[in-house]
Amino acid sequence: MVGQTPGLRLAPWPACPGSESMLLATTNPMSSKYPQFDRSRLIVKPLADRVNDLQLARWMSLDDATPDFTHADLGIIAQRLNTARVNSTSRILMMGAHLLRAGANRHIIDMLERGAISHIAMNGAGAIHDYEVARIGATTESVARYISSGEFGLWKETGELNDWIHEAATLDLGLGENVGRRIEESNYPHKDLSVLAAAYRLSIPVTVHVGIGYDILHEHPNCDGASLGQASYTDFLIYAKAVEALESGVMLSFGSAIMAPEVYLKALAMSRNVAHQQGRQIRNFTTAVFDMVPIQGDIHKELPKSDPGYYFRPHKTILVRTVADGGSSYYFRGDHRATFPALRRAFLALA
Repeated sequence: MVGQTPGLRLAPWPACPGSESMLLATTNPMSSKYPQFDRSRLIVKPLADRVNDLQLARWMSLDDATPDFTHADLGIIAQRLNTARVNSTSRILMMGAHLLRAGANRHIIDMLERGAISHIAMNGAGAIHDYEVARIGATTESVARYISSGEFGLWKETGELNDWIHEAATLDLGLGENVGRRIEESNYPHKDLSVLAAAYRLSIPVTVHVGIGYDILHEHPNCDGASLGQASYTDFLIYAKAVEALESGVMLSFGSAIMAPEVYLKALAMSRNVAHQQGRQIRNFTTAVFDMVPIQGDIHKELPKSDPGYYFRPHKTILVRTVADGGSSYYFRGDHRATFPALRRAFLALA
């Protein structure tokens, strides 16, 4: 398999103080005692054979009418984004793939071009949707339709992203960086809709935070777990570097119940660890969560563990725990097709 060299012995990893060295490999070839799925048996079909649920008309132009959304605090977020822009502190957008599926690509790209956003973090599905829209002007297959036939996710052209990910690892690039570079350099007919390509062109990082087995790419015979892990971990370190500059900055989370709060939490811990050593602090910043989930009671207080809402991580992590030492947080409930364009309008109103 790609990424495996039987019998290779690597040098011991430098030990942490007080710990034993970690041996990364052994002189004796060893493999799991458990049977593994043989991916060579899979039938991978052309993307042209797939019925897509979302077509090109789904993606809004900047002057298209959007669903109504108003909130008194949107202007505060817009103002703080602008202040952070002026002061060159981080303006981070963390997002689930549904923000792209909502058709907001052009609005995101416009906010990048205006300097309102200095970093985007997304999950693996976000990169897949961005790529498919750029390449064929459509995305999103019916799970119910294709899981029944065993075809779900097994589409040749989408699987080519695995080759770009392997290339990213080989070149020591982040996953998002190389996908953006490749789309930007392509002749795909709809690459103007690619958030990753636009960010690469603007030299704004897009980091892709992957969970193994989460994405359709991981079904494919050409998926190399080592490359996937390396490229996505590079992205995590790029993201953590952006969090180091979050003091007086803004962190937005759109529709990410797991990835955003978990990745943000670890990166903030790392950044505060270093900041404390340097006599700095990362406490006074703004967080905002945009989602569909109703939050009962005061958004600035954790719910009891007996309440199912306690397990909605964006609430307890992004809105409460990480801003408890001096930051401020806001919650906006609504459809992404309404809320992101509304945030952009609030930002434009500052001009």
